[in-house]
Amino acid sequence: AFYWKPKLRIPDIYENKYNQKAFGRFLKACLETTSPEKVLAEIYQLDSLKIKGLGPAVANILYFLHPTLFPPFNTAIVKGFNFLFNEKIKLGIWEEYLKMREKMLQINEQYRHVLSKDQGALAGLLFEIGSNRIIIENNAEHFVKTEMEKIEKVKRRRQKDVFEDLIEENTHTEMQYYLALLGKSLGYKIWIARNDHKREWNNQKLGEFSLRNFNIGNCSPSVADTIALIDVLWLDQSEKVIAGFEVEKSTSIYSGILRLTDLLLSIQSEECQFYLVAPEKREKEIRAQLLRPSIQTLPTKSISYLLFHDLRCDCDAMCKFGNDISVLEKIAKIV
Repeated sequence: AFYWKPKLRIPDIYENKYNQKAFGRFLKACLETTSPEKVLAEIYQLDSLKIKGLGPAVANILYFLHPTLFPPFNTAIVKGFNFLFNEKIKLGIWEEYLKMREKMLQINEQYRHVLSKDQGALAGLLFEIGSNRIIIENNAEHFVKTEMEKIEKVKRRRQKDVFEDLIEENTHTEMQYYLALLGKSLGYKIWIARNDHKREWNNQKLGEFSLRNFNIGNCSPSVADTIALIDVLWLDQSEKVIAGFEVEKSTSIYSGILRLTDLLLSIQSEECQFYLVAPEKREKEIRAQLLRPSIQTLPTKSISYLLFHDLRCDCDAMCKFGNDISVLEKIAKIV
């Protein structure tokens, strides 16, 4: 039990030979007796050593050794006990556990015609009450309060998700706007992912930068559909692809790489440059993905990446002083 319960992996047990031996002696003594008095004496002895982590959680081991004499002990069982008997038993204290045990033994004796000798039967009932699976008068108010808190938590989570989705969508649109603005100022034609034409940034629809239609050439319809969803493409005056950009704020980096790879293999041009555009916190993830063997073996290693901060801060300067795609070399990062 002490290996699978992480909170019990603490220095008092795992880094102290004296405490380890004391616990071993406790277990050995409890295993070799059937006398509740002797087990109680061992509990008092163990408690006197004040070993951190060897409180009533150990009762779960005692329950397996002596199921008719010692009940299991956890948060839900204690809650159920307190609800059913109007008690205030606390977790983590042997004295409290033993007080609870005495009451449970009395109840088992009183209702032995319906309860099992195994203390786990009554403990199971207490667990059901403590975890609000069985509602009684004493825990009804707590149940209602808990359910209301759950509902409120779900509402807050939904509100947070909506807010985060909105921020993500806005940031994605912002980066597409900068890429479109920069590409246009450098004299390139622009293609915006066909499902993003109606998005707005700085009071401009992204579709205002974009070609109305774009045909990649000789590729299958499924590949053409995938390429048409690349966030931003720069094209020369003959509509030959010069650069492709995938903005990845929280979506899969690998999916963006695959879309760019589909385009790379479709146009078979070593002159075209491809970029992942992502926030600073995802830089390590990008580098890891670009180092994958399948990416490293591409015909041309032309996928690099841009960080949001650099694009946001340097866009105006690049628009003003840049002449062509080479201006991105100042901020592009290569693996």
